[in-house]
Order: sequence, then structure tokens, then C-alpha cells
Amino acid sequence: MGRKLYVGNLPYQTDETALQTLFAQAGNVESVSVVRDMATGRARGFAFVEMGSDEEAEAAINQVNGVELGGRALTVNEARPKTSGGGGGFGGGDSRRRTEPRW
Repeated sequence: MGRKLYVGNLPYQTDETALQTLFAQAGNVESVSVVRDMATGRARGFAFVEMGSDEEAEAAINQVNGVELGGRALTVNEARPKTSGGGGGFGGGDSRRRTEPRW
């Protein structure tokens, strides 16, 4: 079990302080990061919370998953590693794109 948790279905007005308070009931919260749109700065409806230990992360999942916040039931589970090949940037997305350098 990892200590980093994915929190989905967040109300857009939710901030880091609210999540810190909510998850602190399950144990030591090391970091909270609400994901925001780069252009507008508006929250995108999900966040990542890092707990102090695997046991605290498991407790947080059990205690917070399904809890209603701002009229929405939160989804909490273990964060999965970022996968490559999804969308923009170099080497991702369009398989028709030339991948070797053009000299």
C-alpha cells in the first residue's frame, strides 16, 4: 500500500486546508495537492493526499471514501503511478507521429 492517495469527485471550491482537516482525522497528513487548471487556476475536481504511513493511508481510505463534501461523495483510493503515452508532450499520444529525429 502506498502512502499517496487519489481523491476524486471534489467540489471545485475545495482547497488544501479543507482536505488537510478532513484527512487529519485518519492520521498524519504530509502533503495535500489540489490539481488546478493551469490557464484559469480553477480546481479540476481531484487532488492527491500523502499520508504519514501505509497504515494511516489505509485508515484514510476507510474513513473518507464515500464521505460527502459540498454535496458530493468523495472517491478515495491509492494513487496509481503516472503512465506515459497519454496526450501532449514528447513521445506521447498520436501513433502516426514520427518518433525518430529528423536530421
